[in-house]
Amino acid sequence: MWKHIKDFLKQWRKNKIGAIGAVVVILLIFVAIAAPLIAPYSPREMNTIRRMEGPSADHFFGTDRFGRDEFSRIVYGARVSLQVGVIAVSIGVLSGLVLGLMAGYYGKFLDSIIMRFMDILFAFPSILLALVVIAVLGPSLTNTMIAIGITNMPVFTRIVRASVLSVREEEYVTAARALGLKDVRLLARHILPNILAPVIVQASLALSGAILTEAALSFLGLGIQPPTPSWGSMLSESRRYMELAPWTAIFPSLAIMVTVMSFNLFGDGLRDILDPKIKV
Repeated sequence: MWKHIKDFLKQWRKNKIGAIGAVVVILLIFVAIAAPLIAPYSPREMNTIRRMEGPSADHFFGTDRFGRDEFSRIVYGARVSLQVGVIAVSIGVLSGLVLGLMAGYYGKFLDSIIMRFMDILFAFPSILLALVVIAVLGPSLTNTMIAIGITNMPVFTRIVRASVLSVREEEYVTAARALGLKDVRLLARHILPNILAPVIVQASLALSGAILTEAALSFLGLGIQPPTPSWGSMLSESRRYMELAPWTAIFPSLAIMVTVMSFNLFGDGLRDILDPKIKV
């Protein structure tokens, strides 16, 4: 096991861009976890006397229209964004695994029903599909995660189904089936472990899309609701004051850009390591 870990880390060192993305992702996770220790103020603490102040030693990123510390709100916003991204992608991965395994392994009529339903979901742009789900369920943190999870479900279902179609014809699967293994055990022990690599890569890439979608929904007022800090809602609030207080738009935008870029770099690096075709 240690040999595999050493080989994995060695390949990460060779992939400079992916390593940079991984380092930034780790830093973002640390910031999200340690937000109460890093943020100098409460993200909801208002001080109307110091509203719209520029960056200073007291307020690194300035203050907003309510006098709230922008740095503290961005730090806590990292926690919200990563929470939404991880849980939403987990919903997409789990539902995609179940539906993809069923469609790829059993095929025929069940495969047709599942994949036609996925085709219907694919027909909608992801942000539009998320808006439809939010409109039905109502804007909230939980419903935002569900909506983004549903938009990710078709991608994972297709990836899992395609992988199962190629794996199920392998000799070890045929041998296990001949020995009388039940379908659930065969899927869990012989098929699932051999199709996880592309799912893991897609999950790492989907995290950036989920965070960006959450920011877009919050910007439109349909995602995370105030006073919970969200980078998208912070951008939305700053629209009226961009000329007077440009820092209220600059720093949330940079937070979104750095986070999305780092997850994309991390996902690309992970793909280079786990994809056997690229290795060759």
